[in-house]
Amino acid sequence: MRKMMSPALVILLVVGFTLTGCATKTYVQEQVDAADQRMTAKVVEVQNTVESNQKAIGELEIKEAALEAEVKKLSVTANDALARATEAGKLAKGKFLYEITLTDNDVKFGFNKYNLTDADKAALDAFAAKVKGANENAYIEIQGHTDSIGSEKVNLELGYKRAHHVLRYLNMEHGFPLHRMNVISYGEMKPIADNGTKEGRAQNRRVTLVVMN
Repeated sequence: MRKMMSPALVILLVVGFTLTGCATKTYVQEQVDAADQRMTAKVVEVQNTVESNQKAIGELEIKEAALEAEVKKLSVTANDALARATEAGKLAKGKFLYEITLTDNDVKFGFNKYNLTDADKAALDAFAAKVKGANENAYIEIQGHTDSIGSEKVNLELGYKRAHHVLRYLNMEHGFPLHRMNVISYGEMKPIADNGTKEGRAQNRRVTLVVMN
């Protein structure tokens, strides 16, 4: 004869199954909530990374635009110097820093003269201090210029001698390495003033130092 379960036992079994089901649902819900939290955190992390990258890209674009604007302001000879240095592999980034032109107001090259006077050396001392204070690894192109009196050949040689004397002074007196400097002569080809006047010719007898990095 089959034994019948008591009503009390039946009630206990029903309650047990009910509690077990509730516990299982609670556990599942907790796991789902935890997964949602992890997913939300990951989404926030990705969004922050994207925003950070976009900000960095924006800042880089601003810097590049500023650099392009500065390059557009350069003299023709400074742009030429930058191109030459980049092509020669002298620059890591091909970045222009600044250019300084030493004319009769600073380095006073007289007619057909190229030797440096005490005043010339003082101006170059100040230039050297500025370069060292800004960047010891700077690359410098030294450009020699003349007025238009004399033949083109003679003026090219004269411009070279002026630039070379500046290079030698910076090397011997301030320790600028020779491999971080270059000399070029434009002779009379790049005037900045009217060669028809005494004042204009004095301005054209000059040395321009283009500092790059």
